[in-house]
Amino acid sequence: MSDFYKYFKENMDALGVPCPESLFGNLQLATGTAATILGGMDKFGRSVTVGELIGAGTRLELLAAAGALSAAFVVGAIIGSIAVATGRTLSGGTSIADAVTTAHKYSLSRPWLTTVLQRYPGLYDRKMAGRGLYSSRATSFA
Repeated sequence: MSDFYKYFKENMDALGVPCPESLFGNLQLATGTAATILGGMDKFGRSVTVGELIGAGTRLELLAAAGALSAAFVVGAIIGSIAVATGRTLSGGTSIADAVTTAHKYSLSRPWLTTVLQRYPGLYDRKMAGRGLYSSRATSFA
């Protein structure tokens, strides 16, 4: 297991989002999975769930356990976790600027993303209290 995936998985687990290694095992897989979800959101809207994206044939079947979750929450968690994993691998920490920069760097940014990251800083900040409760509210995250 790479350090990237170890840190990525640790952050996603804390948020209650499944993260199979086959979809998130390295930076390229994680950004590709995020891009797939964002593509579905661009097509079906911000309020789409992961389950609806799976039903639309997006090849995200390995995320079936997250089916009821808002795709906006899941992609926010993915981008935040990418930032956490790269931040911890390279420098030991993550900020909202790291998460936004990561999104821009990998063409994962959307106009609404900064608002989601501001509203839910636990997506990228491991020290935030209550971040484990995010997934229980993630059906209406957009």
